[in-house]
Amino acid sequence: MIVPAADAAPVPDGLDLLDAATVPLNSLTADQLLARLGPARGRRLLVTGAAGGVGGYAVGLAALAGWAVTALARPSDTDFLTRAGAVETINSLEGAAGFDAVLDGARLNDAALRNVRDHGIYAGVFPGLEPKSERGITIASGVVVPDGHRLRDMLALTAQRRLEARRAGTVPLENAGQAYQALRDGGQRGRWVLTP
Repeated sequence: MIVPAADAAPVPDGLDLLDAATVPLNSLTADQLLARLGPARGRRLLVTGAAGGVGGYAVGLAALAGWAVTALARPSDTDFLTRAGAVETINSLEGAAGFDAVLDGARLNDAALRNVRDHGIYAGVFPGLEPKSERGITIASGVVVPDGHRLRDMLALTAQRRLEARRAGTVPLENAGQAYQALRDGGQRGRWVLTP
């Protein structure tokens, strides 16, 4: 595969190459969606699907940027999310409300939107499948764009252990079907890496 040099970044010393392979897509997606939310300034952010690929990076990056992050995930993910910087982990939206923004990694759409304050912002990971705006809430989404400069930052944060590389598994290319089936089954924590 050939990619423009501007889209690539060197892997820092101390970061395993297979772990590095899990970083680009999810971290850049989270980073670019967070940029659409504006500056943190102590604002409250709800991340749904917080232990998933994009959600896990969203929690970590948002916490580093100064957001007060509430993570929606399974109870078994609490330790990871606390390490990532979440101030609170919830496993239900019942009673959750008044967030300045939501990054909806779980595609809960209207259920997530109901927890955003009036004139807040909703960011989704599936363009064209977002809920309709209501109460003056801004709706944002986007497709990740290659960005070698920001990727360099994401890899550096991962090498420094300020972001956590998460590999669900590693399989040889000829067993790619195993990884695909695991993705279809859902509930993955991290990315599958295919090796030659």
